Order: sequence, then C-alpha cells, then structure tokens
Amino acid sequence: MNSSRSQELFTEALRYIPGGVNSPVRAFRAVGGNPFFAQRAYGSRVEDVDGNVYIDYVTTWGPSILGHAHPAVIAAVKAAADRGTSFGIPNQFEGELARKICEWVPSVQKVRLTNSGTEATMSAIRLARGFTRRDKIIKFDGCYHGHVDSLLVKAGSGALTLGQPDSAGIPAALAALTLALPFNDVEALRFAFAQNKNEIAAVIVEPIPANAGLIPPQPGFLETLRELCTAHGTVLIFDEVMTGFRLARGGAQELLGIQPDLSCFGKVIGGGLPVGAFGGRAEIMDQLAPLGPVYQAGTLSGNPLAMAAGLAQLKVIEEENVFARLEQLGAELEAETREALKAAGLAYSFYRYGSMFCLFFTPRAVRNLDDARTADLAHFARFFHSLLEQGVYIAPSQFETGFLSAAHTAEDLKRTAQAVRQALRA
Repeated sequence: MNSSRSQELFTEALRYIPGGVNSPVRAFRAVGGNPFFAQRAYGSRVEDVDGNVYIDYVTTWGPSILGHAHPAVIAAVKAAADRGTSFGIPNQFEGELARKICEWVPSVQKVRLTNSGTEATMSAIRLARGFTRRDKIIKFDGCYHGHVDSLLVKAGSGALTLGQPDSAGIPAALAALTLALPFNDVEALRFAFAQNKNEIAAVIVEPIPANAGLIPPQPGFLETLRELCTAHGTVLIFDEVMTGFRLARGGAQELLGIQPDLSCFGKVIGGGLPVGAFGGRAEIMDQLAPLGPVYQAGTLSGNPLAMAAGLAQLKVIEEENVFARLEQLGAELEAETREALKAAGLAYSFYRYGSMFCLFFTPRAVRNLDDARTADLAHFARFFHSLLEQGVYIAPSQFETGFLSAAHTAEDLKRTAQAVRQALRA
C-alpha cells in the first residue's frame, strides 16, 4: 500500500505542528508508524492522499452518523455559506437546533450552544459550581470530558492512549477539587459522598463510557448515582458528546431510563462541523449570563454553518428511521466479530451499544479502567495495521470506540469480517 505522499505531508507537519497532528490520538503513537492524510471522504469510505481507500469505522470520531458527505448535509452547508459564514449576532438556526435538542431529550428544558464538547463540559462544570456554590466535583477513571483542567484527572481518550492519564500544566490545588473514582464502584461512590458532605457541586460521567474503549454500566450503578446526587443536592451531569443523538433520539439517558440534571452534547448535532451544547433543568440553566451570574460566551457559538449541518442531519435521522438501521448493522458486525474470535480461539471481550462498539484485547470482563488496561496492546497494534493494509480503518488505539454509519453496507461488513479474521491471526 503506497503511503509516500502521506509521509511527505507528515514530515512537513512535524516542522510546524507539535507531533505533526492537531489532536494527539491521530499520531498513531499507540500502534506505531505514521498517520495517513485524508483527501476526501464519502459514504462509508475515506480516501487518503495516496489514493488508498478505506472502510471507515472512525467516522470523524462519531459525528458522521449518516456517512461522510451526506447530500442533505452538504446542501445545507452550501446554502448557509451562501448567506454568510458567521454573523456574531443571533441567527434563526440557533433557535431551531435548540428546540430540536429540547424536544428529543426530555431532561433538557433549556440549552446553550458552544463550539466543542470540551467547551460544553467546561461550562457545565462552572454552571454546576455556580448553582450549588460548592467547589468539588466527582469524575470517573478513564472517562474523558475534553481537555478541561478540572477534568484531565485520570482521563481517557488521547491522554490514556499516550500513557499519560493526567496532564502537565494543571495546578495541584485545582486537581485536588476533583475526586476521581472507579467506574461501576458503588461503594467508592457512597464513601466519596459520605466523606464530602455538602461539598460536591457535580458528578460528571459518560453514562456509557466510550473514551477508554466502550465500558457498560453495571446494573444499579447509575441508578445509585442518580439517587445520591438527588439526596445530596449535587448536580448530575451526563456527558453525551458521543452517545447523544447516536444511540437513540434521547441518547444514552433514553436507553438507560435515567435523567440527569445537565447534559453535554456535540458530534452528531454538528453534522461534522465544530459544535457543542449543554442543557438541562431551566432553574440551573437560568443561572447563565445574561440572566444569571455564571459567565459563558463564544464568538462562534451557534455558527450558522454548524447549525444548518446539524439540523439537516437530525432531519434525515428522524425521517429515515436511522437508529433501527444502525442497530441492525451493529448486530451483524457483533455477530461476525464474535464468530471470528471463536474461530481464532480467542476469548477477547467485545461490547456494543447500537452503532458504537469496542473489541478489547483481553479475556477479562471490562467494567472499569483497570480492566481495560489489561488489554494486550501489542496484539492490538498488529491487528490495527493488518486491518489498515486490508483497507479497513479503525481508531489507532485500543482505548477508543468504533462507530458505524448508516452508509455502511452489508458488503462493507462482509469485507470487514474477512479482514478481522485475518487480522486476529496477526
């Protein structure tokens, strides 16, 4: 497989960009080798600058739920761009997308739009602290909520991929306000609340963690979390940047039957453009400026191109019963993967929710970050490169989640299954 042009571009990028990439996990450090450079993407495919075409299970890390360059999304962006790329004053699409979010997610009564999921989580934490007048927060090991100082404590995603769950540059005094607990550990949760009475402003959690691989919540864990937050006057924040509008109309909270006080969104609601949002109970959201004392702002928040793209994507999702198709595709992928594991004589763990999936290279049931870290990373790296050579692109890290799109076909899954069977022998 030719990669000469990609290597030239990467060498050049190294001169001007730290590590040659603008997001760490793109660097292929966890699997070895150098990244390829994309020149276009369409449907379920991404094509690199050397002309190699891959079946894509990264899908821009989740936003491209309909597939790349969906005609309705592209048309909406082009039409919006013809009217201006940014205004700095309200535009009609902001209210339309806000209304759609509130309609689809019952726990959200009001919503504020941002430019990224990181902005959304950062703002939600500040809002919870302002609302409760408390300082401490709880997060869970391996859950990644963006590169926010308060939240890069035992984080997942790129930080975990590089073997650095914590980040330099975060003051110890600030990190001390964040209590990091093991996911799925009810007793640790109860103990933390008991030891910090009237001090915990918020608990932020991915209801289905997807930044240390995909980790299922154990029965009763999130229910207990909801009960404790209610009892202690603590704001429960669901980070649904990945799961929101991908697993169901109402996201993971709809599937799990648990309502948080605040929710954070991104990815799907932008149709592939930079976007984020946080929303929830009106009495909390009304603490935001200009109504309340909690300040949050953004020059490009509610950008008309991102709003138009997101609205177009949600419209297609609604009209074409996309979630049913994604569940069907996910079930087929899961069945093929499990059969491949059986044929290879491997007892590795596979988890899936709808169109999100992860194959952990460990026979251990994965319930938390410590379990995930038992994965055979060397075997995963060989698996990754074997798939890439066969024209199948998955995330270049064991600690990431795979994504299907509605553009994937039965033929894509058949080709992928063949590639997986060969790669598992690598």
